[in-house]
Amino acid sequence: MAKSGNKFLDLIQAQRSSKKDNKFEGTLLEYMNLVKENPDIAKTAHKRLSDALESHGVSVMADSDPRKHKLFDDENIKIYDYFQSEFFGAERTVAKIMRFLKSAALKGEESRQVLLLMGPVGAGKSAITEHIKRSIEQLSYYHLEGDPQRGEPLQLVPRSLRPDFEDELGVTISGDISPVARHVLLEEYDGKYENFRVKETTFSQRGRRGIASVPPMDANSQDVGVLIGSEDISKLDQYSDDDPRVLSLNGAFNIGNRGIVELVEVFKNEIEFLHTIITATQEKRVPSPGKHDMIHFDGVILAHCNESEWNRFQSEHTNEAILDRIVKINVPYVLELDQEVKIYEKILSRSDFKAHIAPHTLKVASMFSVMSRLKQSQKCDLMTKMKIYNGEDVIEKGRVKKVDIRDLREEAPHEGMTGISTRFIMKAVDNALTDAENDIITPISVMESLTRQVKEQLIDQEFKDRCLQIIQQTVREEYLKILETEIAKAFIAAYEEQAQSLFDSYLDNAEAYTTRQKMKNRVTKEEMEPDEHFMKSIEEMIGITGSAKEGFRSDVTAYMFAKMRRGEKVNYTSYEPLKEAIEGYLISSVKDMARIVTKSKTRDDEQKKKYSDMVQTLIDDYGYNEHSAEEILTYASNNLWRDS
Repeated sequence: MAKSGNKFLDLIQAQRSSKKDNKFEGTLLEYMNLVKENPDIAKTAHKRLSDALESHGVSVMADSDPRKHKLFDDENIKIYDYFQSEFFGAERTVAKIMRFLKSAALKGEESRQVLLLMGPVGAGKSAITEHIKRSIEQLSYYHLEGDPQRGEPLQLVPRSLRPDFEDELGVTISGDISPVARHVLLEEYDGKYENFRVKETTFSQRGRRGIASVPPMDANSQDVGVLIGSEDISKLDQYSDDDPRVLSLNGAFNIGNRGIVELVEVFKNEIEFLHTIITATQEKRVPSPGKHDMIHFDGVILAHCNESEWNRFQSEHTNEAILDRIVKINVPYVLELDQEVKIYEKILSRSDFKAHIAPHTLKVASMFSVMSRLKQSQKCDLMTKMKIYNGEDVIEKGRVKKVDIRDLREEAPHEGMTGISTRFIMKAVDNALTDAENDIITPISVMESLTRQVKEQLIDQEFKDRCLQIIQQTVREEYLKILETEIAKAFIAAYEEQAQSLFDSYLDNAEAYTTRQKMKNRVTKEEMEPDEHFMKSIEEMIGITGSAKEGFRSDVTAYMFAKMRRGEKVNYTSYEPLKEAIEGYLISSVKDMARIVTKSKTRDDEQKKKYSDMVQTLIDDYGYNEHSAEEILTYASNNLWRDS
């Protein structure tokens, strides 16, 4: 027991001593020597934040990443490591944020603008803002001792001397010290600014040092003092109302000076409350309480709001002055299926739920959430659109023509700003986990939970009906296809080998057909005509019939050989439509599968063994446990092969 206590004490003392580190304390002159050695010490708030975010690593999306070609039109998308493990499918949003900050760091027009994140509820606006704030926590900065603004020490230098000091130090000096710091300078240092004490401290949201948040306030309780501080009434008996000693500079713009000011749900506030933004951005000054001078402000103003609030605020012509000082960045819902799955995996990994989550469970939930956010298209159905947005190769059923992702995006530029939120999905998943029997959840239980939640919580009847159709028809049908393929893979010994063999044969035949040549048998080497019957039997699985076969065979051949030329590996999964066709062919060729899976049929000993082997394969190779494997097989027998 004593040992355990000592260990804890060691940890406590180590943490305590780390705080008693060698933080700088000295005069302005000593501080200037530090700046001369490292001018970055005196960087602006925008520069500091930009550097902090980039310090974790920046790279360009690799050419080998299929998302770059399929989803980003080969654009050189920058990947910022600081956001990468927390936010999925948000590369464009993060890139826009970083573009704003980098421009502001270079003192462009953005340095005099508010960064506004606008998007639907649960899209991640608050989470991104919180993540940005955390990037500077515990970073050091230098400030005037005794100054509630924690102003930049170089602001002590008189304007007449600044050009000389700037040349010597390699920095630009802007702004003036606060009224409180000026009073300290005159009273305690007799105007000798070179002796003014400078301290090193760290940014801390909890400690109210350089990071401030302003929640929305109703009209009755709004007080501009929340932003700019106030006068201490108790001191007005001692000092005149123009004496700096009566000031309590504890407003958000005072606390957030040198760092970040967050305006939560900014447009829920009355317009009068927001007028401070005008001078804080354009003039880099904020009002002081009472009869005092304007106070210099150097900080990043981060705001966020929902779309309805933005539209309402934007529609008022009297708000033009503030609107002109805002850079709006949309934060839409994620529209990539695989990225949406990663979001749910991350959230669940941080919870205390220990239940077994069967394969495809989160994928099914993600299908529903993503499709609820998509607009109907004249070019393809909703499921096809979702797959295209996920970077999958898809062709229109029965036709060779591919649907271009750019056409779909142009058709619905507002996409991703409405639909089901991540929070809504996670509540349904949590309910399924809470109600789980045998400590498992499956796609089946999650679909049931989602259905209940849609019926109970959605108010808009039209949207509710649309959501129910997506869950009960579109998602269910797609899951049944996935399930059928997975069971077939577990049932058929050497499934992968058989699929690859079919792929190789089809590719040989399609190449010979397309080039109008005979093909060589891979074993006997004899020449023969392409097998038309074999190719048709594969193509029919995805509705390719009649004249469409010509284009499909040509497309498959060109696609595969293009991949080969790029040195990419080619197998039966390389081209999604052909993969779907081959899997359909394999499934249709197995007559015994339904009989073995369906419990209502009498199984002989051989069939019992095949069933047992199939369950074990689902457990060993696909991530099921015994209960979830049994549940999905029962579901399959009731929904896939009722007439078998």
